Amino acid sequence: MSTTDTIAAIATPPGQGGIGIVRVSGSGGSGEHGRTVWKIADQIFQGLEKPSAVKGGTFLHGKVTAADGTEIDEALCLIFRAPKSYTGEDTVEIQGHGGPVVLKKILRRCLDAGARMAEPGEFTKRAFLNGKMDLVQAEAVADLIHAQSDRAAKAALEQLEGGLSKQFNFLYDGLMATAADIETTLDFVEDELPDDVFPNLGKKLDESFQALETLLATWDEGRLLREGARVVIMGRPNAGKSTLFNALLGSDRAIVTELPGTTRDVIEETLVLDGIPLRVLDTAGLRETECLIEREGIRRARAHSASADIAVYLIDSSLPFSKEDEEHLAKLDPKRTVVILNKADKKVSGFKFQVSGFKLVETSLINGAGVAEVKAAIAAKLEAGVNLNAPAHAVISERHRNLLETSRGELTLARKRISEGGELGAAPAAEHLRAALEALGQVTGRIYHNELLDNIFSRFCIGK
Repeated sequence: MSTTDTIAAIATPPGQGGIGIVRVSGSGGSGEHGRTVWKIADQIFQGLEKPSAVKGGTFLHGKVTAADGTEIDEALCLIFRAPKSYTGEDTVEIQGHGGPVVLKKILRRCLDAGARMAEPGEFTKRAFLNGKMDLVQAEAVADLIHAQSDRAAKAALEQLEGGLSKQFNFLYDGLMATAADIETTLDFVEDELPDDVFPNLGKKLDESFQALETLLATWDEGRLLREGARVVIMGRPNAGKSTLFNALLGSDRAIVTELPGTTRDVIEETLVLDGIPLRVLDTAGLRETECLIEREGIRRARAHSASADIAVYLIDSSLPFSKEDEEHLAKLDPKRTVVILNKADKKVSGFKFQVSGFKLVETSLINGAGVAEVKAAIAAKLEAGVNLNAPAHAVISERHRNLLETSRGELTLARKRISEGGELGAAPAAEHLRAALEALGQVTGRIYHNELLDNIFSRFCIGK
């Protein structure tokens, strides 16, 4: 698709609302969709003045009309003149009433007047291509839209404002300078170079390597903020799993009865704990059973526990500690598991937990006792990779991580070659640094190709 086409899309979410927005943007190139924003706006909008006649940063009140002059909607027309717009192009936003029928009619009118339907993320893609933001900031737009917590939103906002881009640019510029210094050494005979040249280059590479490691260290937090932590509640039947699930959510989401095997399928809900979204899963009780439906629920419970960030394992302490519980716990990682001794008010005399290494919390969930302690224990496990007390800050995504890993591998090889000393090490080190810079450049978009842009912006919604 041409990047000079005039494009249009509904920019507000589907459904009913007080206001709905149709955005039209473009530079008016040649071809079928080469009509300028102003020709389209003048054709579809009637107010005291024509949109083409007013300066940017103003708005007009009027009506959107069909081709035969009949009124479609009463609306406002906001005027943005290049480069002072989201895309960097001439842009108008038609703000009408937020009903889906009305917005679709306004959009259709824009398309009939010469605009093209925007692709997913095409407005933000144009903002990148026109220098309004880099790729890291563009991705922050999607992160901010999809943020599930205040912490995630703050992190995305810092990224949108360039906080993360500055760190990537600092790393890139430092490696670029070092690469230039290494290339320079290739023009000299080895005996002509001062003795401290290669040791100093090694120090510069070490500094860049440390900056890269600092960025990679934000991956765990980035994953949790964007995807949420998977918390799987497990245990034998009637241990109190569904009671805990409801207590964490603050509502009666799961059915609770005294009958074993009540929960047969996995139930999932979302909540926010200390700024981190949690995907909490209530699972079937672990036991041997002849019921095919319950057996499938148990299989799913075990499968989900294998991929969980945190496993919460409940034990009924009103009964003696069982061999079955011991066997189930043997399959769990103590670093990712919280063990709950439930029904503490009815704890059997001489109860002895016989597995070492696990964090224990005593509760009486039927009375509401211990829920706060369970949340604290889950938060403590999450803090093993994330400092929940630190201010929210921009963090890397999966795409950034993959490119940083590639860059780290090349940088590691460059450091090794430089440590070998002399011109024999300098030439291959320069090659590895070029490869490291290639990967880093793709993070912010200093280096990009169409496949990269399509991969990023195809995940955006249409209208953004």
